[in-house]
Amino acid sequence: MEFFTQLADFFRPLWGLWLMLLFGSIIAWVMWPSKKRREDMDAHARIPLRDQD
Repeated sequence: MEFFTQLADFFRPLWGLWLMLLFGSIIAWVMWPSKKRREDMDAHARIPLRDQD
């Protein structure tokens, strides 16, 4: 049981680093889209401007 306590004490400070990496990856994924996803995002952005014919 002491081993798991020591292991938890070792990994506890790394949660901040893990969350920063996760946040940075999400931001990179959103800001650097692929060509296909960019076309899809542009099409979705134009939805409010379409006429309802």
